Amino acid sequence: MNKFYEETLNKLEDEIRDLEIEANCPIQRIEEVIKLIVNALSKIKEFVLKNGFKNINDEIHFFKYQKPAIVAKLIFHNAIYKIEMKKPNDTKALKKYLNEELKKLKKYFENNLEFYKYYRTNNSFIDDKLFVRGKHDLKLSLDTIYFETDHRFSTSHDYKAAKIIANDLIQVYLEDQLHRPVHKSKSIELPNLNWRGSKTALTELIYALHAQGAFDHTDIKIIAKTFESIFNVDLGDFYHTFMELKARKINRTKFLDNLRDALIKRMDEQEED
Repeated sequence: MNKFYEETLNKLEDEIRDLEIEANCPIQRIEEVIKLIVNALSKIKEFVLKNGFKNINDEIHFFKYQKPAIVAKLIFHNAIYKIEMKKPNDTKALKKYLNEELKKLKKYFENNLEFYKYYRTNNSFIDDKLFVRGKHDLKLSLDTIYFETDHRFSTSHDYKAAKIIANDLIQVYLEDQLHRPVHKSKSIELPNLNWRGSKTALTELIYALHAQGAFDHTDIKIIAKTFESIFNVDLGDFYHTFMELKARKINRTKFLDNLRDALIKRMDEQEED
């Protein structure tokens, strides 16, 4: 399952990146992206229904992390599509509109605070109720959408997990729109910088800088989106990537260690010159 999922996800992200480069119209690009995501989900569903899972831990991992990572992309792009379609042109009206959208995210957060805490802290003590098919509990704050989904490919909370991931991305998008200057001053045109390392490496660097307090902004989502913009890279679900880094048994800071060694080597070489 993991190999098929990773191949499907990587292909999807590559196709999305290609569209972002080629498509001139944001609305049309989002429409095409949504089609790609729906197609990827369809393939993964077909695989799951045909092959199932080796054990309950694999099932929990899929519905807690893997499926939500892709569904979150669908929720995010669909939300941005709606926002862009309804966005007013007037600056004052636009600000009000964007703030109203942010309030909706805050309301969802407040209404699902307990699950946010559970998911964000990577708890697992009731995973067998939340992320296993056919184990729904009405007492656990179910979304109505659960009763309308195909229970062969859904658990009571995998969609809610996807909403958490998507809402973080939507929040970053809305805040970026709010703080974007109306008129940009002319500046020296600089070349594009493309990240050549792995996404995991960049995630490791971002979290290290955040932990060190290197930025005046403390929101890790804002910092990550800034790096994505500057280095022309899509980190995807960087929070999940960080969780995987934490789960490593050895060498959890592989990139940072290599970074330090490379810098020391450069210093030593310059001292020899």
